[in-house]
Amino acid sequence: MFEKVNPHHPDKMCDRLAGAITDLAYAAERNPRIAVEVLAGHGKVYVIIETNLSREQLRQDDINAAIFRIFGENVNGQVTTIPQDPHLAHNQDHGFRCGDNGIFRGTPVTHEQRILTALAATIHANFPTDGKYIINNLRHDTHPAVIGETRADITICQSRATQDEIHGCLMAFKERAEQSLQECFNPTVYVNPLGPWTGGPDVDCGATNRKLGSDMGDAVTGGGLFGKDLSKADVSVNIVCHIKATHDGAPVTASCSIGDESVTFHHANGTTDTMPFPDVVEQARLYIMTDCGGSFERFAEWGLIRPVPTE
Repeated sequence: MFEKVNPHHPDKMCDRLAGAITDLAYAAERNPRIAVEVLAGHGKVYVIIETNLSREQLRQDDINAAIFRIFGENVNGQVTTIPQDPHLAHNQDHGFRCGDNGIFRGTPVTHEQRILTALAATIHANFPTDGKYIINNLRHDTHPAVIGETRADITICQSRATQDEIHGCLMAFKERAEQSLQECFNPTVYVNPLGPWTGGPDVDCGATNRKLGSDMGDAVTGGGLFGKDLSKADVSVNIVCHIKATHDGAPVTASCSIGDESVTFHHANGTTDTMPFPDVVEQARLYIMTDCGGSFERFAEWGLIRPVPTE
């Protein structure tokens, strides 16, 4: 079972705005301190920012431009910016140390997560509007006698698109999909069970870091990924756990306390490795630069379970 939402789901729009403001902070300073929370819906966007940056570095006009670009020009944006708590800020005075307590778990992306994320990206490329997708009962049995007999149930809720249009996307996706997807992709599909719908923040409300299952899959523990600088363990340690689990092909766990100067990662084979926290930050920074085009907003579009080419 897996659920994926696209970048125009209201929660993801809030994540994207939090990421866009984080991008502004990183444009102003290499290692800013920032945490952003966004609540939006029905023509209103509320933003709270805690940061060490001055108003000259993080300009209100730039924040407003990001709000209007993501939510439209007719929304009423209300932004509150306050200094970071001095006790928390002092934690980073002499270099990167863990910015929070937390437990973390990275897991490899599963076959059904890859399929649904690729399908979501295909539909979203044709219909960049609110969408939400579920996959159930995918069985990938490689025994020669049963290949082609596997099934999945997929529910597609896509706003501002007809059933025929969505079925067309589905067929085009299957035709382009790599062989490993085609072998187990003969789904029963339910499209917009209640019929056509409008979607978006005029229909629903959104909030940052509320779609963790979509963003992290089986790796969900605590803490969100978006709207925070890389000194926050929720961001950097989660990313590094994901990288290590992808490399291992097995789960990787970690925990840290605020102020820790290193993080120990526990691998499924019983081994451990310890990284200085500055190295954790730099590995997470490299992931944002390479896998997410150097943008925290791009990171927020899909989370750690990102689309990959289907051909």
